[in-house]
Formats: sequence, structure tokens, C-alpha cells
Amino acid sequence: MSENPEPGRPDVIFCPNGPMLLRGDHAVRDEDGDDHRTTRPVSAVCRCGGSKIKPWCDGTHKAMRKPSRD
Repeated sequence: MSENPEPGRPDVIFCPNGPMLLRGDHAVRDEDGDDHRTTRPVSAVCRCGGSKIKPWCDGTHKAMRKPSRD
């Protein structure tokens, strides 16, 4: 993430097989159209669809990973 995000725009990082991280002033609109603001310095947004606390990540993506084939 860059040290100085553009004012009014969050830094966005997509974690491989994981959440989207947001840093900076932001709101996230969920699937029902509700806006969720956060005051946390960094927020993790669910991308797998399995989180019980959507739109935020609860780590469910770790349990959803397919086992590797030997």
C-alpha cells in the first residue's frame, strides 16, 4: 500500500485467495445496498462470500480452500 493515498480515496490491495484490504476513508456497500463505514486504519472486505460478518472478512476463506492434490 502506498504511504499517502489520494485524499478521499482508499488504498486497495487484493490478497491472493483472501480479502480485499482497504486503508483510508471509505465506506463499503453490501449486497443489500447498505453502506458500512469504518474507522479502522485497515479493513478487510470479504471476497469469498462465506463470511458470517459480511461485508467484512472473518477468515472463512481459509477453510474454503481446496485441498492440494498429491
